[in-house]
Amino acid sequence: MSEPILTLKDITRQFDEAGHKLDVLRGASLSIEPGELVALVGPSGSGKSTLLHIAGLLERATGGEITVDGTRCDTLGDRERTALRRTAIGFVYQFHHLLPEFSAQENIILPQMIDGVSRSKAKERARDLLAKVGLADRATHRPGQLSGGEQQRVAIARALANQPRILLADEPTGNLDEHTAEDVFALLKGLVHETGTGALIATHNLDLADQMDRVLEMRDGHLTALRKAA
Repeated sequence: MSEPILTLKDITRQFDEAGHKLDVLRGASLSIEPGELVALVGPSGSGKSTLLHIAGLLERATGGEITVDGTRCDTLGDRERTALRRTAIGFVYQFHHLLPEFSAQENIILPQMIDGVSRSKAKERARDLLAKVGLADRATHRPGQLSGGEQQRVAIARALANQPRILLADEPTGNLDEHTAEDVFALLKGLVHETGTGALIATHNLDLADQMDRVLEMRDGHLTALRKAA
């Protein structure tokens, strides 16, 4: 058995609202293996996005332990968390958040160059990723010239640009029609299994969730396994 790519242990998150303590996460725990696709389901407002933000080192937990690719993260300073987030974690959101003034290729080049990769190597990888997501002929198009499904494909390619160990996705198909959502999910699933990247995907689409390796439900601040891998 390989070591988990992501481990969350007894994660709590408490917010202070108008002098009252609001417990969003009450001891949530999970682990994800390389190449494993895990669905995260639950009612709106149950804490799915909060959990993803904590797992992605975008937000600090009130308590608990976080380990990403063998590195204990909850005790790291902001600079170390940023460095690890840049190299080990990829993000895909419901809205693609592509930079509108840059082409599809340039949107994939930029995160690589920020990580110190030369422009020539970053361009080569961007071309390869665009080919993998079926958009080799759309490399020079800006987001506004692409369909919603194409924009989300570029967002997936961008998330994989720095070869992350864990991919976190928050409703990645939620803004797409049913057919396009199925196509984008099939692409995402194939890339995760091909690259050995672990993935945690929050979704309200139970049909898509049922196609993943495991399904976890967030309810009352806790995670429960609805279905385990065979």
